[in-house]
Amino acid sequence: MAAKLDYYSNGKWVASAKRFNDLNPSDDTVWAEVADADLNAIEDAIDAAHAAFPAWAALAYTERAHFMIAMADEIKRRHTDIVDALQAEAGGWFGKGLFEAGYVPEVFHAAAASNYAPIGEVMPSEYHKLSIAMRRPIGVVTVISPWNFPALLTSRGLAFPMAAGNTVVLKPSEETPFTGGVLFAEIAEAVGLPAGVLNVVTCSRDNVQSVGNELIENPLVKGISFTGSTAVGRQIAAKAGAHLKKACIELGGKDALIICDDADTERALGAANFGSFMHQGQVCMSVEKVLVQDTIYEKFLPAFVKRAAALQVGDPTAEKSNVIGPLINDKQVAQVKAQLDDAIAKGARVEVGGNIHGRFVEPTILTGVTTDMLIYQNETFGPVVPVIPFTTDEHAIAIANDTEYGLSSGVITRNEQRGFAIAAALETGMCHINCSSINDEPHIPFGGSKASGVGRHGGRWSTETFTETRWITMDRGGRPYPPVF
Repeated sequence: MAAKLDYYSNGKWVASAKRFNDLNPSDDTVWAEVADADLNAIEDAIDAAHAAFPAWAALAYTERAHFMIAMADEIKRRHTDIVDALQAEAGGWFGKGLFEAGYVPEVFHAAAASNYAPIGEVMPSEYHKLSIAMRRPIGVVTVISPWNFPALLTSRGLAFPMAAGNTVVLKPSEETPFTGGVLFAEIAEAVGLPAGVLNVVTCSRDNVQSVGNELIENPLVKGISFTGSTAVGRQIAAKAGAHLKKACIELGGKDALIICDDADTERALGAANFGSFMHQGQVCMSVEKVLVQDTIYEKFLPAFVKRAAALQVGDPTAEKSNVIGPLINDKQVAQVKAQLDDAIAKGARVEVGGNIHGRFVEPTILTGVTTDMLIYQNETFGPVVPVIPFTTDEHAIAIANDTEYGLSSGVITRNEQRGFAIAAALETGMCHINCSSINDEPHIPFGGSKASGVGRHGGRWSTETFTETRWITMDRGGRPYPPVF
């Protein structure tokens, strides 16, 4: 029998007259029945967060850090259950669930650690004042989190702002309301987090427009953390800007992996296979273009095809060895199919894969991809990747930068100087030399450029985003005012 999930506001579980189904994407069975909150519920949650803010911000930084550590410990205690939920609700491979469930506690540890870092500086003053720049929390921060890495990306959105003294209203994706939302309410309740500090409000796709607007435009909201599609991110950034609110917006990517002629072949193959097909390519940092230097192209391609063909496709809850699970929903499948059909119609060749069974898309490698194809231009977010030859480093850089996106990238070369030179020329917020474009750590500045977003999540960069800088002085020099006054 499917679980019934309520939403969490002001330290209390609230039932909703209306519910929506949370489906297992592998077989469409109902995994949970979830509260479908309305506009009034969001307003109440924001009011609760606003009321809780003064006392939470006034707590000693050590006390807030201790709450973060307690949340990390509680998440560790639930590790197995979280892995199971990530497989059933989000369609993830067992190994992906192990990684994600293990990563999330580290986010809270890093957030706790950030409370022991400097929050300002003393600046020189020509007039012998004590001149201080310092940071303080801004108030209510709303977090709108995605479905692909729901636990990880939700924790990243809320832990650092909360540790800094802000209060949070979280709206998870309607595709993953538990692992991206209700789970964190349960954790907050278990560790005794004060009422109103973390509020989790779930809603269906029917209500997402009105609820989303309130999460941005409500005057009590001072900052927004969003991870998701570029189309939605543009709207959120525009609305936040219109209201002069701080926002951290992390969006999609069209990330390239550049494999140079001096690359370690084994390392290159692993980076291409993992980067392209991890979680069915449903990662903002996924490798979406494998660029291979022409002198090693003929050797690399068949080896890559062989590796991709070995990846097992199927329901991850049925068999742990099923590495390629389902895409999250039919809309995502249709997007991938449209790009694949367009590429084939325009002359691309399928080297492996190409078949779609329900929501299961085989790992697919294409060659002969040209700039007029949708799969060259648009984010795919599925297990389909083109392999494109290049001649010189400058040629590879031009192909990699030939996109509106600029999130992540990878360069495989034995020559570190060459790798740094390529990395410096790439128009991405992140670049990883001798590694896949998929990389993350809790304390690093995570984010992109161009259409991949604004702001940075992680470490002190999150703290900077969701605090305000104040200048405070104390006059010690007795600087006189003009005599006329």
